[in-house]
Order: sequence, then C-alpha cells, then structure tokens
Amino acid sequence: MVVGAHVAGVDLPSSPAEARERVDRLLRTQFLSGRKTGQDDVVWADALLVTSELVTNAYRHGVGLTGFSARIEGNELLLSVADQSTAFPVLPLRAKGEFTTGGYGWAMVNRLATRLSVIPTDDGKRIDVAVALV
Repeated sequence: MVVGAHVAGVDLPSSPAEARERVDRLLRTQFLSGRKTGQDDVVWADALLVTSELVTNAYRHGVGLTGFSARIEGNELLLSVADQSTAFPVLPLRAKGEFTTGGYGWAMVNRLATRLSVIPTDDGKRIDVAVALV
C-alpha cells in the first residue's frame, strides 16, 4: 500500500494531521496489525513524529506541500515530502546550554531517520526519509 503520490495538488494531505492519519493507517494495516509490544509503540510514535515534522515544515517554510508519499519496504517506513522552497533545511548552531525557541525538528528528523536525502527539484525540493520499524 502506497499512501499519497508525487503529483502536484492531487491527493495531497491538507494538513500535518491528515498526513499523520495516512501514515497511521498504513502502519496499522501493514506493520502493527496483530502486534502488541512496547517497542512497536515507540516505532509508531517516531514514524508519526517524523511525518508531522516534515509536512509541517513543508507548509511553514516550504511555501506549500507539492508531493507526499509513504510506503513500507521491508522493515522501513519510506516517506517522501516535497515543497516549493529551494532552501535546504539546516541544523542551527547553538552554544552548549543554549536553549532557544524552535529549530529542533530537523535535528529530531536526522536522529530518527536511518537514511535521509534532500533532493533539489525543478519546483523546489524533495526530502526522502527512511524510518526503521524494528
């Protein structure tokens, strides 16, 4: 089951919540079905957190979502999120002990992803992320 497509304006989630719902449905039907372990709960939460962060950033910083897909291959959730911005996400530099508002999501995505690519496109960029499901 593939959720979404990379076709501009066609079947794209209208919000981060809708993207999370799609990934939740995918995980429940293809990965978590019949399983009941604490580790699965953590994996599920990580996958939804990464989904939410990528789609939120596409709407907030990327001038809108232009592509979205989610699928399971082997033991990984593969997410792909495209937006209209050509600016790549950055990890803000902070001094030790410095705490500021915002800027933590991309670091979280980098930490939770087993693979991550930012790819320039003709109309912006696409971020491809793999999240381990085991």
